[in-house]
Amino acid sequence: MRMTVWRRLIAVLLALGMVTVPHINIDATSETRKKLEEAKQLRNATEDQKDQREENIDNMEAAQTGLRGELANLNEQLAAVSENLERIENNILEKNEEILKTQEELRQARETEEWQYTCLKKRIQYTYEKSGHLYLEALFSSLSFGDFLNMSEYFEQLAEYDQEMLASYKKARRDVEEAEARLEEEKADLEEMKADAEAEHEKFSGLIDRTKGNISAYSNQIASAEAEVDILEAQIAAQNENIAALQKQLEEEIAKSRLAAQSSWRDISEVTFTEDDRYLLANLIYCEAGGEPYEGQVAVGAVVINRVLSSVYPNSLSGVIYQNRQFEPVSTGRLALALAENRATARCYQAADEAMSGVTNVGNCVYFRTPIPGLEGIRIGGHVFY
Repeated sequence: MRMTVWRRLIAVLLALGMVTVPHINIDATSETRKKLEEAKQLRNATEDQKDQREENIDNMEAAQTGLRGELANLNEQLAAVSENLERIENNILEKNEEILKTQEELRQARETEEWQYTCLKKRIQYTYEKSGHLYLEALFSSLSFGDFLNMSEYFEQLAEYDQEMLASYKKARRDVEEAEARLEEEKADLEEMKADAEAEHEKFSGLIDRTKGNISAYSNQIASAEAEVDILEAQIAAQNENIAALQKQLEEEIAKSRLAAQSSWRDISEVTFTEDDRYLLANLIYCEAGGEPYEGQVAVGAVVINRVLSSVYPNSLSGVIYQNRQFEPVSTGRLALALAENRATARCYQAADEAMSGVTNVGNCVYFRTPIPGLEGIRIGGHVFY
């Protein structure tokens, strides 16, 4: 009865302008605002992931471009090494042909030398065996002593010629042998150069294979990252749709909150609460403000009762509490667990009793939540009421 008189007195004072209600910036309902912020944070986190993947793709593409440039350079070097190797192999083939030709020349020179030596040996032998008869024949066949001397000189010149030819053939053979040795040495040098060129060719071939493998690996990683970006873009699109839906719901709730502030209110004396209502409200207070100071628990109960009294919300306590997407413990199932085990404390029951008797320490506030920037209201414990 005293509460009814108190409410009527407040109404009169408000009508006379003697009492003013502080301006409350109605930002959102606690549940919707929380979901909206979480949705935006999730969207922002997804966008960060997408940006990171795209940055990774850019880095991998840059690395891949660098590898392609390196591959082109390696291919150029390999081509140069291949040309050099081919040139060396051609030189070896030419050198082999020269060696074969020189070996043939050496064989002929040896045969000529042996032939010349054989001829010389036979002439010497013949001359030695027939020297007396030759000189006698030359003496008797000569028409004069001068002819005899000329004949003797001829024999001597012939012997000298044989000696010179033999020496010449020996020198030719030595020259060919030296040429063969030189060619063999040059061939050995070419074979060594060929081995070095083949080793270099193998090295560049290995580098090219590894570079191609790295480029292929980057291609696979880029394709995988691009697929992840596509997935993240789809997630962002879905999250944006969810944010838009929550934003729309938020706008509807803001409008509803403003409407509640301007709507008609029933007097607490017009409402009858049952023991079930008391049990339900006490356990909701436990779920929403079990760790808050007693004033905060009364304030949560007052918000529920304010909604019951407002024409904008359901006109029963259970209707208000179970209204769709209004109180987080209802949607998460925590209230159901609390009700099943009657977890509400004696203080929660006391706060429920005060609220149902019409006591309010938050005026006509119909929302509460944890404080956020830009939200003004009545701060009690860890909640702001608006």
